[in-house]
Amino acid sequence: MEKNNKTYWPHMIIGFLFLGLTLGYWTLKSASNMPVEKENAYMMAYQDADMNINEIMASQNAFDAKYTIKLADVETIKVKEDKNSRLKQPDPVALKKGANIFSYHIVDKNGTEVKNAKVTFLLTRPHTDIDDKKIENIAYNGKSYETPIIDITKVGRYTLELKAQIGDIVGYIETPAFLVK
Repeated sequence: MEKNNKTYWPHMIIGFLFLGLTLGYWTLKSASNMPVEKENAYMMAYQDADMNINEIMASQNAFDAKYTIKLADVETIKVKEDKNSRLKQPDPVALKKGANIFSYHIVDKNGTEVKNAKVTFLLTRPHTDIDDKKIENIAYNGKSYETPIIDITKVGRYTLELKAQIGDIVGYIETPAFLVK
């Protein structure tokens, strides 16, 4: 009987090297094709919000001490309470497929409507900015700050953001929303 002295370990090393290079190429190719979405926290780029967060929070606290922003005339979706979480989640707004209008009241602590605020509205989806609908300078219509008709067609999760500036102070409100079939 003749002994077989062939070893296959050099072939195995070359195979693993080829497999590693192929998987590395695939990882780089798939990562470069993935879109990078900007976050629009506080209706500004994340980097701007991050660099100015102390001023933003001070302005928000000053705004909250004097004023309140309320979303009016909307239906909400009742969310079952999560027994494992200490945070109380607000009930999200139920969006309608098609035309939607959002009305906001800005009142001071005495209950008087504020009529001279500079108001900006943003409808956004949490993980993309492709479907963002931003409306600058919403005017007071005698009753509330009301957005024009916004057409919503894609089912899923949204966030309603409002920024109100009164004098030098700025306040923000974020409201979760869902469009269900």
